Amino acid sequence: MRLLATVALAALASGCASQEQDAAATVATGTADGCAAVDATAFGATEGSGKWVAAADDLPAFCEVTATLSPVEGSKIGVVYRLPENWNGKVLGLGGGGWAGNVTIQAASEGLKKGYATFQTDGGNAGTDVWNNGWVAENPEAATDFSHRAIHEMTVAGKTLAASFYGTKHQRAYFQGCSTGGRMALMEAQRYPEDYDGIIAGAPVYTLQTQTSAVLRNMAFAQGGGGLSPDDLKLAQNAALKACDAADGLEDGLINDPAQCTWDPAELQCTGAKDATCLSAPQAAALKSVYEGSKTPDGQWAMLPMSRGGETGWSLFVGTDGKGNDPSGGGGLKNLSPLFFGNRTVDFGKFTMANVQQVRSSAFANMYEAKNPDLSAFFGRGGKLLLWHGENDPGPSPIATTDYAKAVLGSAAGAADSLRYFLAPGVEHCRGGPGADQVEWLDALDGWISSGNAPAQLTGTKADGSLTRPHCAWPNVAQYKGSGDANDPASWQCAARKES
Repeated sequence: MRLLATVALAALASGCASQEQDAAATVATGTADGCAAVDATAFGATEGSGKWVAAADDLPAFCEVTATLSPVEGSKIGVVYRLPENWNGKVLGLGGGGWAGNVTIQAASEGLKKGYATFQTDGGNAGTDVWNNGWVAENPEAATDFSHRAIHEMTVAGKTLAASFYGTKHQRAYFQGCSTGGRMALMEAQRYPEDYDGIIAGAPVYTLQTQTSAVLRNMAFAQGGGGLSPDDLKLAQNAALKACDAADGLEDGLINDPAQCTWDPAELQCTGAKDATCLSAPQAAALKSVYEGSKTPDGQWAMLPMSRGGETGWSLFVGTDGKGNDPSGGGGLKNLSPLFFGNRTVDFGKFTMANVQQVRSSAFANMYEAKNPDLSAFFGRGGKLLLWHGENDPGPSPIATTDYAKAVLGSAAGAADSLRYFLAPGVEHCRGGPGADQVEWLDALDGWISSGNAPAQLTGTKADGSLTRPHCAWPNVAQYKGSGDANDPASWQCAARKES
């Protein structure tokens, strides 16, 4: 990898044809010497260095560049670029999770194995605790970085680095993220439409409705003895599956379209004393309230609905035990209280609709939320958005992502040709759950952009090989044909989804 920074930048400045034209079909190859010669200032960093990493553990040899970007005073964005020896001519930006970025090699491994030059950032805060977000309220520049600036700055600098490192411009630029990374993905399409040619946004925490939902769900289970034990959650899940699992033509422990499942937990309500076979009246009421969700007076979701059939996975994000707390601290909302309420003390155990509206109307929400459905600038330059969400997600709700997909399709000309949305039955937050959670999203996006043919169906599997299912592009949903191996996608068809 020939990188003598001054020579490479001179070539860029002079408009050298090899820098301005797309990379040829033959991939570029680099060297350890070029990695050692990396000059951080050449791509706009205040500090940084390159380190050659030899091939090992199924990963190719690559140059790891660690640097700091400081676009404005008070901003300190940590970035890590991993540039494979044998490059496929494409770059891949990666998002974070929770209230943190992600610069781990684990996150970059898939892209590196496939020959992508990978871009990662800490989001403007070096901490790795995904729920420790007190710094957001303490450092305005870090808050701006995490909200949107860090990914953009990472991308611009990374493209410059890759071009000088390989001696040629990238062919395509993709971004992939789930959860917070999904919000970052949508933010890129909305605020910085020229950064990427294709974007994968999974389970996006794209508004603070995820956080207000967490607080209100905790309250629902904490009020009047509504908490459920793991056995109670299993009882409710079994009943929901019994009522709705077979609607897709096959009883397999998955509800393919939970929006059509109307199972009422009152059916499990005890007629006498509470025992292992029934739910108390407060428990049934709590379940019903979180299934239905709630809205503020202006018609916006305050507590997004939760899906029937995924109850045993809820406790990762929801205080189902009735103690009023959850592992995420209300999605991190409590630590952000000064941004919404100043010095006023707010009781998060008695959170009101007025509190919800104050959160959503705050200056921070305006900067942080990636809710703009107008992607005409991104689509207008040929950008493609692959959007997806697990139906059993107990954090951000698939209902919110469906609402966003509908809004995009209704607001931007050509959106139907540039957006594909997939709902994954049984899949929890980004991964896990009983559903087929392993999908080659990156290959699907690359294939779409390379061929011009949008995917109508993708195949999902479990990591252990125990399950294979087709995932249909919305608004279709997978329906079993009635015969054949359930793990053969040919035994399924994509049918029109009923309107809820």
